[in-house]
Amino acid sequence: MSGFIGVLISIIVTLIVLGVVWWAIQQLLPLIPISEPFATIIRVLMTVIMVLIVLWVMLALLGYAGVHLATPFRVGALTTLASAATITAAAFNL
Repeated sequence: MSGFIGVLISIIVTLIVLGVVWWAIQQLLPLIPISEPFATIIRVLMTVIMVLIVLWVMLALLGYAGVHLATPFRVGALTTLASAATITAAAFNL
């Protein structure tokens, strides 16, 4: 149980650090002169990337605590999918 408490503390610290980085980026982004459609695209991409980073870190830390979730974010599953796509593309001469 103490391992799980350590993981929870690690998750909290990670979220605080990512929150400070997110706040700093949000404060500095208006200082860069970018036209409106590109600024919106950058904000959306930043949000998506930050959510993926938070999910990845939390799943990794929970994995260290012994909580294993069925997730499509495993590296092995992605490499298997990529190799299958490569074989399929080679078979159809794409």
